[in-house]
Amino acid sequence: MARGKKISFEEALSGLEEIVAELEDGDIALADLLDKYTQGVKFSEACLKEINAAEEAMDLVIQESADGFEESELHIEGE
Repeated sequence: MARGKKISFEEALSGLEEIVAELEDGDIALADLLDKYTQGVKFSEACLKEINAAEEAMDLVIQESADGFEESELHIEGE
């Protein structure tokens, strides 16, 4: 993952899945393991950030409806 480059939720999740698959193979040097752990933390943080943004957007859609739930199109940044 390039430093400062914003990645999508899907890219971060895919990166996490790849790291898990590599770690499950079990044949990885300690230095590589630490590098994969660091990458995994960054991917995890990116996923969490996107999930939190989506939750906030959904909360706003619900709050804007005076009658409770109202169907509305949800716009997420980057899509």
